[in-house]
Amino acid sequence: MKIAIIVNLTKEKAILCTRDIIALLNKGGADILMPPECKNIYKNEDVTVCETIEQMFELSDMAVTVGGDGTIIHAAKFAARSDTPLIGVNVGRLGFAANVEVNEIDSLSRLLSGDYTLENRILLDVEVKKSGESEHYLAVNDAVVAHGRLSKIVDLHLWLDGQEISKYRADGLLFSTPTGSTAYSLSAGGPILSPQMECILMTPVCPHSLFSRSVLFEGSSQLAVTVNIPDQCSCLLTVDGEKNINILEEDKVIIRKSELKLKLISVKSYNFYTKLNEKLKEREL
Repeated sequence: MKIAIIVNLTKEKAILCTRDIIALLNKGGADILMPPECKNIYKNEDVTVCETIEQMFELSDMAVTVGGDGTIIHAAKFAARSDTPLIGVNVGRLGFAANVEVNEIDSLSRLLSGDYTLENRILLDVEVKKSGESEHYLAVNDAVVAHGRLSKIVDLHLWLDGQEISKYRADGLLFSTPTGSTAYSLSAGGPILSPQMECILMTPVCPHSLFSRSVLFEGSSQLAVTVNIPDQCSCLLTVDGEKNINILEEDKVIIRKSELKLKLISVKSYNFYTKLNEKLKEREL
């Protein structure tokens, strides 16, 4: 069995934890694959360093991330494109998407015996139409159309299946997967959704109205946003907090459920809402 490991190299705790994971999986007979940036850090471990992260995922039977939710989100896009199941080990503070904590890494031995379950999570296909051309982006958590830095509020037009249904004066509109409902959407006042639901959540960000609320759309919906931008202002599309794209008035942002899915591995049974309450209590500390 070939298992890819993606580690947050900015966290010393993640680097050290990964050494223990490599030893555990090696002992069970697994071949460990790692991305090129790990070459010098794990040169004394029994691992194979791939030329690219894409190649690593294509060769892997499954993947393990060691870090926080950001590490999972980054790896998830490669995993979805190669249909590789993924599990996260949390060395961050919250880790909503991670299934394993640092003190539970022995449970990863279940990957080798097949003693695990898979959860399918939807992703968003975010299309930007500019000057007759279109570009697609994959979102694990969310996509936000909002004013740029030091800008005024903007007018945002929301379309559903080709028909304009609403107009918002707000800092922006946030479109979230159920997985992302515990991320930026939660901070913006959106509801918490069970991560295995198939729907798209839209939440206005700082709306200029007391009556603007989150709206839940069917997974088959095609949503779109156009904007009216005040003079000397700007508008940005941000995907998963990683990718920023400038949006002009003549542009259109289309959000729909992706044909790809993220397969998350679980090596232990858990109740999502119990785990959620525990994580939210940790946030208060």
